[in-house]
Amino acid sequence: MIKRLIVIAVLLVFGAGFGAVFYIKDRIDAPMAFADPEHYTVPSGASLRRVLNDFEANGWIEYARAHELWLRYQEQTAIQRGEYRLMPGDTSSVAINRMIEGQKIQYSVQFIEGWTFRQFLTTLTANEAIKHTLMGMDTEAVLETLDIDQQHPEGWFFPDTYLFERGTSDVDILRRAHQRMQQELTQAWENRSETTQVNTPYEALILASIIERETGAAFERPQIAGVFSRRLAQNMRLQTDPTIIYGLGDDFSGNLTRSHLRQDTPYNTYTRSGLPPTPIANPGRGALEAAVDPAEGTTLFFVARGDGTHQFSDTYEQHNEAVRQYQRFQRRDDYRSAPPVDEQGDGS
Repeated sequence: MIKRLIVIAVLLVFGAGFGAVFYIKDRIDAPMAFADPEHYTVPSGASLRRVLNDFEANGWIEYARAHELWLRYQEQTAIQRGEYRLMPGDTSSVAINRMIEGQKIQYSVQFIEGWTFRQFLTTLTANEAIKHTLMGMDTEAVLETLDIDQQHPEGWFFPDTYLFERGTSDVDILRRAHQRMQQELTQAWENRSETTQVNTPYEALILASIIERETGAAFERPQIAGVFSRRLAQNMRLQTDPTIIYGLGDDFSGNLTRSHLRQDTPYNTYTRSGLPPTPIANPGRGALEAAVDPAEGTTLFFVARGDGTHQFSDTYEQHNEAVRQYQRFQRRDDYRSAPPVDEQGDGS
């Protein structure tokens, strides 16, 4: 009788132990307790235990120590710092594996083709996920911080959408954009045609910025480049409004007048021959390619049609007729001489 009781007692102990193990394993395999996606940031140097204790403190799991022992047994320990998105249905193992693989939340900032460097800075400042280190600096200090050996920042940053992790600095993003522009400009210059009228990569960057500001219609860029290239070849002034607007800076209120055309600045291509001294915007790949490979032809003039495209002419007489035909539509509400502000920046 006594032996039977001892056997029963031993079986009960082992049964309770196995039952506890199965219960804990069931908790480990259960989805974490939240209904909506959660953001969790792994601090620099945080351990697996620290993260699981946070999970338990948030009410997402039970028995953090048991989760830790199981994950260590599975060799899931090498987590990476950063911000992660935890999804409903995730187990602790799934969440930790995401941290091991570094599947961090990615934010984005978009720089539009034709934007100025000032607009790039404004966009960076408005992004709350970015670490802001350049606020209050003048242009010279910004360029020094970026290790860019240039006197003028315009044109040296490639417009694109850049992905980054929370806490990435504005300096890091601008360095990426600068490196990208150097790569794109080098590639365009290496593929230049014999018809190009620019003599250096920097001149190509200047011309590309003008092309970018003149049209947002991709198919027109080589045509625009052709007009400017022929004008340069014939020592004609470029007479392009976007350069004047850039030279006016804050004095430009949105309405370009005849007095502006006569107001001489280094960027007034009505009063000065050749290219302006610097780019006037940050051009994209299409404009860079057009600058070094302009379309062949005989056109020397163009005027906005009012729909974002242009009418091209060979002679001044043809151009005047086109001006009379299309400029009368300028008072229409839907008239556009270039892409709208949200696509191209300042407009032109």
